[in-house]
Amino acid sequence: MFQVDLSADLGEGFGTWDRGVDAELLGLVSSASIACGFHAGDPVRMRRTAALARRHGVAIGAHPGYPDLLGFGRREVAATPEEIAAYVLYQVGALQACAAAEGARVRYVKPHGALYSRAAREPAVAGAIADAVRRVDPGLALLGLAGSALVDAARAAGLRPVPEAFLDRGYAPDGTLLPRDRPGALLDDAGVVAERAVRLVRDHVVAAADGTELRVNAESLCVHGDGAHAAALLRAVRARFLTEGVAVTAFAG
Repeated sequence: MFQVDLSADLGEGFGTWDRGVDAELLGLVSSASIACGFHAGDPVRMRRTAALARRHGVAIGAHPGYPDLLGFGRREVAATPEEIAAYVLYQVGALQACAAAEGARVRYVKPHGALYSRAAREPAVAGAIADAVRRVDPGLALLGLAGSALVDAARAAGLRPVPEAFLDRGYAPDGTLLPRDRPGALLDDAGVVAERAVRLVRDHVVAAADGTELRVNAESLCVHGDGAHAAALLRAVRARFLTEGVAVTAFAG
């Protein structure tokens, strides 16, 4: 029996803006990375999402990003490693409090958007994030792009590193994610996404946008919760996993 974690980034509304899909997505994933108020999310939504995740038996992760609500955390911010460490400390602590109020616990951290991409390629930033997570709770796991500097930094900090792959994003030949404005960066064909998921689990391979076969050892597979087709993609993946004998299990017990 093969098994893998299936995750989505959730709680990414703000104030009166609510996409209203989190409850549906929580019935399809095993882990939920919850926005912590900087790129999206707010205290009420953080608490509600944590409560929903607990009700569904879904592992809760903190999803800290740059302080960039207008850009949804997907624009680069000229923050120093020291500043980034403080951002992570602040956001993880906030979600821990919201989760505890609902009888739940944060089990991992996954940076968001531009911060995630920067941590994948810059060891100093990756190290700052890993050190911040360790200072909050050395029992927290740290998710990062498979083969990235963040996975290495987690291991060096004594944290549990969890290499991640994306089902709905295109890959460049070097193993990084294609920028969102490039052709092939966003995948919304459910059949293609489900086939990619099976190949990642069984063969540890993903095809880059140019056809290059990349070796990717991932423990967690992500579909972005803000995507218009997120629920349909996750349902297709779950259905394909059922026929292929792949169990969906949270990496964080």
